[in-house]
Amino acid sequence: MAQLTPQSNAIKSSIDPSKNYLVPFILVTSLFFLWGFAISMLDVLNKHFQEVLTLSAAASTLVQVSTFAAYFIMALPAGLFMKRFGYKKGILAGLSLYALGAFMVFPSSQMQSWELFLISLFILACGLAFLETAANPYASVLGKPETSEQRLNLAQSFNGLGVITGPLVGARFVFSNEHQSVAEGFASVQTPYMIVGSVVALVAVFFIFTPLPEVEEEGLVLDKSERKPLIQQRHFVLAVVAQFFNVGAQICVWSLFINYATESLSINNQTASYWLTVGMVIFMIGRFFGTFLMKFVKASYLLGYYCLSIVGLLLVVSFNLFGTYSIYALVAFFFFQSITFPTIFALGIKDLGSQTKKASSYIIMAIVGGAVFPPLMGYLIDALSTSMAFLLPALLFSYIGWYGFKGSQLR
Repeated sequence: MAQLTPQSNAIKSSIDPSKNYLVPFILVTSLFFLWGFAISMLDVLNKHFQEVLTLSAAASTLVQVSTFAAYFIMALPAGLFMKRFGYKKGILAGLSLYALGAFMVFPSSQMQSWELFLISLFILACGLAFLETAANPYASVLGKPETSEQRLNLAQSFNGLGVITGPLVGARFVFSNEHQSVAEGFASVQTPYMIVGSVVALVAVFFIFTPLPEVEEEGLVLDKSERKPLIQQRHFVLAVVAQFFNVGAQICVWSLFINYATESLSINNQTASYWLTVGMVIFMIGRFFGTFLMKFVKASYLLGYYCLSIVGLLLVVSFNLFGTYSIYALVAFFFFQSITFPTIFALGIKDLGSQTKKASSYIIMAIVGGAVFPPLMGYLIDALSTSMAFLLPALLFSYIGWYGFKGSQLR
């Protein structure tokens, strides 16, 4: 394994592992909550606009496409922005775009414009790309290097708290009326986004007035073995592929969960949203429990074992092995999938030194998987059945399991 070798006056980073960075860590953790809400709201919007605008399952995934395509487009510019201006300004840029996109939902709803609504989600997601590019590596370095995976999983646990709010808000505001006109359907999404836009603006104010340590990775001197370009860093390259598959598979399951629940249990959208909320609660519990387990089990192996469990559960769902009880297998999926994103991210940027910010951008770009695979799953649902379409995420998680056991190992 390549090692960082400090020289006597070469390291100028303001991050001191021996210091307490509790306040900066709390602020950064709040970002995970905010984008948790933004992402989980998509799962409600997907089914909502299927009915309001009479869209097919494939067409409704445009909410995922517009959101996750933004990650691909903005992640690298976000990384370059932060390389020049630092993490704090990158976070403020992200919060500004997030708030702008949220507030744009109001005029798009007033105009009943599906296209403008998708543009609003795209702008909001550009902000999320900035926040994830900054917050993931930032959370991982605010402390001792040997506990980076645990720290990132802890911060991401509050992402789990955020994703709980999306289905709850959907059940309360979006699905309160099961038979909505087009005008009512658009109007029902205004209030949630106006509220979250205001909260994001307030968080930006807190960041403006809070001093944050900056990571100056350029001050690190590397062994010759670690000066290899990123394309030759095997664990990083395979992590990009793993994250591409992971986010794609996750969004496939999340965005079409309500479809599966309404069909398999013969329930309405509002009740299905509550089932999704249960899944998100289990997701949050899984994050905290996974962080605890990493004190005893190597993070890469835990990722591998969890993915094996995921594949088994999704096969149960795909073939309806337990009839209506198969829904419990899909709910259990959230527990095991809870650690995949932060663990892949932490494993992918490990020991990259001065290349960490750039590597983070590429891993965030891989989130475009959330735009690529849901439409494919939507087509499978339209052509085959909702349950059989879950074979797609099962296949993707098979690769991620291999990455955990083998592909993530440093050489």
